[in-house]
Amino acid sequence: MRSCVICSGEPALAGCGVPTIAPIIRGYNRIVNGEPAVPGSWPWQVSLQRNNGFHFCGGSLISENWVVTAAHCGVRTTDTVVVGAYDQDSPSPDEQRLTIEKVFKNPKFSILTIRNDITLIKLATPARQSATVSPVCLPQATEDFPGGTTCVTTGWGLTDPNASATPAVLQQVALPLLTNQQCKLYWGFRISDVMVCAGADGASSCNGDSGGPLVCQKDGVWTLVGIVSWGSSTCSPNVPAVYARVTELRSWIDSILAAN
Repeated sequence: MRSCVICSGEPALAGCGVPTIAPIIRGYNRIVNGEPAVPGSWPWQVSLQRNNGFHFCGGSLISENWVVTAAHCGVRTTDTVVVGAYDQDSPSPDEQRLTIEKVFKNPKFSILTIRNDITLIKLATPARQSATVSPVCLPQATEDFPGGTTCVTTGWGLTDPNASATPAVLQQVALPLLTNQQCKLYWGFRISDVMVCAGADGASSCNGDSGGPLVCQKDGVWTLVGIVSWGSSTCSPNVPAVYARVTELRSWIDSILAAN
C-alpha cells in the first residue's frame, strides 16, 4: 500500500478511512453516554500505554509509520503504541504493541491556552495493516466540516467522571459538530481557530479519551477532523468537548512527515 501522506491534493493514503469491519452506530445516537464499539470497527484507534501497561491516552494511526495524538498527553519514547486493541482486560491476538522511534510535539503547543494540541509519533517498526488495523484519512487543509455534521469519537476514557477505572472495551459516541461561534457561547475567548467543538447534546469525551479521534464520514470515507483535547472538568454531557482542529494543523503535519 503506497503511503501518500505528503502528496498534495491526493488522499492521505490509498485505502484510508474505510474499516474492513463496519462500525454500527446506533441511530448515530446521541465516552459519557456512549456505547461499546463493534470490535475492530475503528481500526485506526490507538491506545497509548506506559511501560506498566497503563492506558493514558488515545491516538489515531495515519499511516503504517505514524500516529497522531494530543500534545498534552506528554508522550515519551518509552511509551508503547498499541494498535488493534479492543478489550483492555483481555488483549486479542490482533493487537500489535509497537515501540516509538521519535516524538514530535508541536512547538507552538501551549499548556495555558491548550492551542496546537498535537503530537506526531514515529513508530520504530511499521504497523502491519489488517482487518482491525488500518489508517484514518487526514483532511485537506481547505476542507470544511460545518456545524451540525454528525461525527464520532472513540476511546477508553472514563464513562463516569467519578469512576476510578476506565472501561475495558472501546467506547464510541456520535456527536454533532458546533461552529466555533456556538462553542464560544460556552467557552468564550478560550476557543481559537485551531480548535473544533462537538457535543453538548447528551454525550461527551472524558479523561483517558485525550489524543483520540473525532472522525466524520464524507463520501463513504472516515476523516480525522479532531483530536480529543479538553473540555468540562466533570465531562458534562451538556457542554461541548474541544478538539484540536486537524485542518488547521495539516501544514505542520505535512512538514514533519516530509522531513522525517
